Amino acid sequence: MTQGVLFPPAAGHIGTDESGKGDYFGPLVVAGFYCPDAQVPVLRELGVRDSKKISDGRIREIADTLRNGYVHSVVSVGPEKYNALYAKLGNLNRLLAWAHARVIENILGVVDCARAVTDQFGDERYVLNALMAKGKRIELVQRHRGEEDVAVAAASILARADFVQRLKALSREWAVDLHKGAGPPVEAAAAAFLLRHGPQALPQVAKMHFKITERVLSRV
Repeated sequence: MTQGVLFPPAAGHIGTDESGKGDYFGPLVVAGFYCPDAQVPVLRELGVRDSKKISDGRIREIADTLRNGYVHSVVSVGPEKYNALYAKLGNLNRLLAWAHARVIENILGVVDCARAVTDQFGDERYVLNALMAKGKRIELVQRHRGEEDVAVAAASILARADFVQRLKALSREWAVDLHKGAGPPVEAAAAAFLLRHGPQALPQVAKMHFKITERVLSRV
């Protein structure tokens, strides 16, 4: 997390977003970004917008600038921890709420911020209940198309950059090309992974509650 001066509450707001939620392989990554009000046009000029509309190469470049110049927090939940938390919580929205709350709390440890905006993923009470003492004092706004907010868009870029980096690292570690998403190429990669490493290794790279797991296990 970038360290800096303690900004007054009215100076800006926090945005949070996640990456990897719909990807079978790789981690779930949630990022938070503190956007000072005066930096909104600067961030727009930099090209900060919904990460889904930006190439991976450009995301990496923008993320480097964001990490080096702004207060932020990134929580990456690797596949093994993800599977354990999912089994414990029994609900993806509760897991997401926990991670969003953590990045908000981490940023509040650096800046005195009065407002946080998250992309809509479920009942906002999930996040509110997961927040601790500092977080419960802020105004929390959940909105559809949250990436239209520049702070949320910046968080989405940080989250996606981290997800892509970690997915590539897993591919190198296991010598299997682990694709993004959850379509046919992913299912084929899962089958190839099982043939090479066996079913006992799958929880180390994949989110096991996806229906892909049952399909590939039944075939291999």
